[in-house]
Amino acid sequence: MKTKKDQKMYYLYHIPGKKIGMTSNIYSRVIKQQGYKFGEFEILESSIDLDTIEQLEKLYQTKYGYKNDLNSYTDAKNSPINQFKSNKSMYTNVTAQTVTFPVPIKDLRTYLTNGINATFETNYGKYLVNQELIDVIVKNARESMFRSTACYIYNKVLFEETNKPAAVKEERHKEAYFDSNNVYDLIRLWAETRGIYKDGDTKTQFAKLQEESGELARAILKNNKPEFIDAIGDMVVVLTNLAALEGLKIEDCVTSAYEVIASRKGKMINGTFVKETL
Repeated sequence: MKTKKDQKMYYLYHIPGKKIGMTSNIYSRVIKQQGYKFGEFEILESSIDLDTIEQLEKLYQTKYGYKNDLNSYTDAKNSPINQFKSNKSMYTNVTAQTVTFPVPIKDLRTYLTNGINATFETNYGKYLVNQELIDVIVKNARESMFRSTACYIYNKVLFEETNKPAAVKEERHKEAYFDSNNVYDLIRLWAETRGIYKDGDTKTQFAKLQEESGELARAILKNNKPEFIDAIGDMVVVLTNLAALEGLKIEDCVTSAYEVIASRKGKMINGTFVKETL
């Protein structure tokens, strides 16, 4: 039996004039994947009871004049495209020559991104799905010659592309995947050009984080707002680099943390939020 701590919250959301849908992660599904901001959608209902939300979804879709979804949330979650979400291994078809993914090539990046930290194995070795690997697969994938609902990459190409010299991979990343409007990409570019990812490591970055934490403590004690802002910014820079050194993006780390706290209940005690315990 699940405890309150383990229960997942499901949300029924409405994008006016577009759709009514349901998800267990508003940030990932509506904001990050679909691109809507707070104020551009509304939460109609929420519950830990999946069946209740699924029934309400159909009722609200009818009430607002939208077509009912052909597949339920449960059906979609259990389809091949999402099977890896609850397993450590990614759902793939691996042969001696290729790795095939069960999605159209246009959906490949989304499929892989939803499977961050999953693994799969070829005759060249085992692969952990991170942002760098996703970029390589998407760039070199081909549509299946047998069906348009699948795509593949050659095992040898995957191996060679993921084992290129660091300088080659860094240059490719800058040219093809850099977003000048993303402050975290700007931080990562800054770190790359200064050799932090090539010659640094997580231990030195962690030590740097403690140094910046001390700067923040001093700013608080002195009630110095400019130093406070500077210290917070420096800590975010270090955390961005810590994540990158482990093959992760700070954006994904923050999203993961938000998923944990989104439905957490508790109360303020002496100026600190204390989560509810059983």
